[in-house]
Amino acid sequence: MNNVEFKYLKSLAKQFPTIASAATEIINLKSILNLPKGTEHFLTDIHGENEQFHHILKNGSGSVRRKIDEEFGNTLSNKDKKSLATLIYYPERKLEYVKKQEENIDDWYRITLYRLIQISKRVSWKYTRSKVRKALPKDFAYVIEELITEKADLQDKEAYYNEIINTILSIHRAPEFIVALSHLIQRLVVDHLHIVGDIFDRGSGPHIILDTLMNYHSVDIQWGNHDVLWMGAAAGNTACIANVIRLSAKYGNLNMLEDGYGINLIPLATFALETYKEDTCECFNIDYMEKDYNVKDLELDRKMHKAITIIQFKLEGQLIKNRPEFRMEKRLLLDKINFDKGIVTVEGKDYPMKDIKFPTVDPKDPYTLSPGEEEVVERLRTAFINCEKLQRHIRFLFSKGSLYKVYNSNLLYHGCVPFDEDGSFRKVNVYGKEYSGKALYDVLDSYARKGYYADDMAERKKGQDILWYLWSCEDSPVYGKTKMATFERYVLSDKKIQAEKKNPYYTLIEEEEFVNKIMEEFGLDTEHSHIINGHMPVELKKGETPLKCNGKVLIIDGGLSKAYQSKTGIAGYTLVYNSYGLRLVAHEPFESLEKVIKNETDIHSETTVVEQVMRRRLVADTDTGEQIRESIKELKELLKAYRTGIINETDVS
Repeated sequence: MNNVEFKYLKSLAKQFPTIASAATEIINLKSILNLPKGTEHFLTDIHGENEQFHHILKNGSGSVRRKIDEEFGNTLSNKDKKSLATLIYYPERKLEYVKKQEENIDDWYRITLYRLIQISKRVSWKYTRSKVRKALPKDFAYVIEELITEKADLQDKEAYYNEIINTILSIHRAPEFIVALSHLIQRLVVDHLHIVGDIFDRGSGPHIILDTLMNYHSVDIQWGNHDVLWMGAAAGNTACIANVIRLSAKYGNLNMLEDGYGINLIPLATFALETYKEDTCECFNIDYMEKDYNVKDLELDRKMHKAITIIQFKLEGQLIKNRPEFRMEKRLLLDKINFDKGIVTVEGKDYPMKDIKFPTVDPKDPYTLSPGEEEVVERLRTAFINCEKLQRHIRFLFSKGSLYKVYNSNLLYHGCVPFDEDGSFRKVNVYGKEYSGKALYDVLDSYARKGYYADDMAERKKGQDILWYLWSCEDSPVYGKTKMATFERYVLSDKKIQAEKKNPYYTLIEEEEFVNKIMEEFGLDTEHSHIINGHMPVELKKGETPLKCNGKVLIIDGGLSKAYQSKTGIAGYTLVYNSYGLRLVAHEPFESLEKVIKNETDIHSETTVVEQVMRRRLVADTDTGEQIRESIKELKELLKAYRTGIINETDVS
């Protein structure tokens, strides 16, 4: 035993100071290895749709309803099962409705408590008692533990068990217990949550979603291009800030910035009203999706939309010129405008412009901000940097997130692995050095973190610019298109020049040779692994499928965002991976919470079994199992040290 090993065992001995404690932990860990693996839940491309997100989260993509079916079979009617499921999803709201409808509320409470206890037992049995205990609500932990661990069919315990229920009713605590049990079921039905990118933009509730994720028991996040955009904005990159505000304006969500994050937009509004007062700004329309959007704001929002878009084009132009290594000179378009003729030259061809009213653009120096724009940008930058809630959310994204993750034989990333047409990994120059495949992901992840945390200001600036690069460059693994045609979509009519061609990855992933190549690059077994990503909406209407390469690749962006649902034909895919295998779930749109509560309607979801295992997967078959086996090995070394006298049971000071 070398000195390093000895020091480690001495440290471990402080946690397990006796032979008995170390042996007990080995027994405990060995038994955990034989439990079924926990259920993993995958969501992607949420895009601020907080109501649909929360409903999918609460029902575990149908996992709660499946547990109800397993437990009660044909002993409950379908109506009663739907009612019980709705209660578990929204216990507080459902109880309010029930109290108004039920004549004998105590009877309803009694029946409901027994049913919830049964479901709680079913969802908790594959966890250790210690893990279940940690999940219990503090106020009722002891009583709930008694209810879900005792067996009512044992004669000498039946009276005790029933008396607990009677007392809960007699002291008028049934509603609180029903709420506690419902939340416990939600908590235990899913062991771990994966968010495969794009929490932000389009929908109005990303801040609500992030508040929920920050309180979720176990979660990881793979950053999407919309996430890195907000990360760059929070770090102070002005090109990212302009993009964030433009997208919020485009989808009628400026209120989210003001009310959700407290970002002061008055300087932008004042500037826009003055600068574009005679301009209808028709090319900068508002694609609002929320029913509560106030159409009285439409005229002002259009002007703000145009103002921030022109500012964005200027700031991005400055960044591209300052970073020639990004090789994005083709996206410099303001200097290609002929204002006299009303045309712009894009990719060597002249196109007529729908709008040439750009009063702040100097044809001789098009990328310089006007004094008014400079003031607006500086005030917005200050607002983003000093927004405590936004900074808290972004720090969470950094702490729980990354550009990719390998977890239980699955490779998770938002977009793609950049390829060339010949099927080779694309070599990408990042600040003077070429990277490809996994190494490209790693270096970009590193620079993203530097953009927020680095003490060296030069390195921080490089990192902040990489966050914008990740948002929109064709070599970015979270974007993966030839260009972001924002300029073309606003002011040109030609659909061909607006096209954003996908990276060859999206064609090559139908071929097993290339999928295996990616898996090997990230250290995965090609026989039993999967790639899970989003980013590209799967258009079910056109016959597209999320399953690629015979189920080895799953693209689970099915349009959870309202902005995509008319295109995809559904309202999102999610994935559930439990001890029996993988299930892909396709969802219909979430209409309203009131409808769910009152009519006990759920989102209709269709499930496809992607993979079903012959032998149920155990904790031993997971990454956690590998960690447990390593811990057992170390504990055995500690036992050996105790028994050979290298370390004494009391020698832990």
